[in-house]
Amino acid sequence: MENKNNAPIFTLRIVAIIVGIALYKQFDFQTMQFQKPALAAVYAITFLFSVYVIIKDFRKKRSEK
Repeated sequence: MENKNNAPIFTLRIVAIIVGIALYKQFDFQTMQFQKPALAAVYAITFLFSVYVIIKDFRKKRSEK
């Protein structure tokens, strides 16, 4: 039977890319600080959560084979 869990994982990949880029743009490399630290914390939590779920799904699919 085909796994229908692909849509949320695809969405989380898009979210991870967008939030990762936003987090990168928030970082000032000259001063080594974030422009808006509170917003950067929210971005970082969202990014880490989405990457965690993507890796968890990848390991699950790999162990099923």
